[in-house]
Amino acid sequence: MEAIVNTLVDYIWGNALVYLALGVGLYFTVITKAVQFRYIPEMIRLLRQRGETNEGISSFQAFCMALSGRVGVGNIAGVATAIAAGGPGAVFWMGVMAFLGGASAFIESTLAQVYKERADNQYRGGSPYYIEKGLKLKGFAVFVAIVICISYGILVPGIQANTIAASFNTAFHLPPFITGIIIVVLLALIIFGGIKRIARVADKVVPIMAVAYVLLTIIILGANLSEIPAMLTLIVTSAFGTNEIFGGIVGAAIAWGVRRSVFSNVAGAGEATFSSAAAEVSHPAKQGLVQAFSIYIDTIIVCTATALMILITGMYNVTPPGATAPLVENVPGLVAGTAYTQAAVSTVFHNLGSSFVAIAIFLFAFTTLMAYYYIAETTIVYLDKKLQYPILKFVLKVIFLIVVYIGSVQSVSLMWGLGDIGFGSMSYLNFIVIVLLSRPAIKVLRDYDRQKKAGLDPIFDPRKVGIENADFWITYSDKYKKNK
Repeated sequence: MEAIVNTLVDYIWGNALVYLALGVGLYFTVITKAVQFRYIPEMIRLLRQRGETNEGISSFQAFCMALSGRVGVGNIAGVATAIAAGGPGAVFWMGVMAFLGGASAFIESTLAQVYKERADNQYRGGSPYYIEKGLKLKGFAVFVAIVICISYGILVPGIQANTIAASFNTAFHLPPFITGIIIVVLLALIIFGGIKRIARVADKVVPIMAVAYVLLTIIILGANLSEIPAMLTLIVTSAFGTNEIFGGIVGAAIAWGVRRSVFSNVAGAGEATFSSAAAEVSHPAKQGLVQAFSIYIDTIIVCTATALMILITGMYNVTPPGATAPLVENVPGLVAGTAYTQAAVSTVFHNLGSSFVAIAIFLFAFTTLMAYYYIAETTIVYLDKKLQYPILKFVLKVIFLIVVYIGSVQSVSLMWGLGDIGFGSMSYLNFIVIVLLSRPAIKVLRDYDRQKKAGLDPIFDPRKVGIENADFWITYSDKYKKNK
């Protein structure tokens, strides 16, 4: 089973996907005139706005839901595996992909808002919705919805549960089956409460865990202050092939940096489109900007924090794919993943290091599981738009919880392999789709630019910019004009 999974992963995550992710990010950076950079002050301003209604969640809650999906084990275990396979230079290329990915995140989240609709008294939207309405390809939209439902309902959740169980076993010697039961019970209490409960948990937990993790990094960097210049030099020279040890693995550094960046922040992969569509905003570009900012939090801050902790303490090994011997073996026998981060934290906090990282992983991964369930549920709602089969959502909840438990007790390599298949499949599909839909997305951005230059708080009317099938926004615009 694992051999088959690993073969599929090698095909899906080959150079084609690496170049596609970089190319799409660069393309959107150019055609949006670097929207992910020029609107950073606006992103921060929008995050402070509150607008929760009976049907929609606030922009900040949608940001936290998306961030709960982005900030997961990829930020801890994923960064470690990138360093182990691509060397310190992979960290640099993770950052490059994040900066470019901000533009991709803006486009996909803006499209999710443009083509969202009301369903079961909530706002629903995401990649299947904009494929059907924007590209007018209903059959393809159904196919994508099925792929996403299988990925987030079955293939991907096991990674998060497995990593929680492994870290708890290391830190507290808790058997994985007990950890699995605890996760399932807590998760059931939340997902049976609907999107509102998911959003309210996310907007409390996500900011706290991100800030605490960054503070931990600052403490560790402070304890190794004299090593910072050498560490930064190591990252840059390894990224460009001038380092005497890692000069021969530049290709691996780029591939693994991009791969784990996409896995962590999923910019352009379609994941954040579902929570983005649920937000209550007056213009689609507002949520696009908020989601672009979430890429910086995920990769530039949280992923970089993990990488710096590992590198500055030297708690890593590097064995490129296909190599017969490690290029660097600082911690013999230590398996790449959360163990690197736990070892790094333990150099300063000693016995508390493993416990702190285990708790951080639990918070990161648990909130990610909440986001995954919401995405899978939204695809069910899309496939059953008339809500003729309400039992489907209950069945999904049960299957999801079973998968989470199985993931907590299965082998780590199998879970990561299945997750890579799920993420990779969705990434190919969504990258291509958002490129095909770049025209309406740019129309929305130009409309936002125009209204901002006029000193207005932008209100979206699709008729003014020539976008079809954005029925929700026609109703919204007419209602706004009437109330005004």
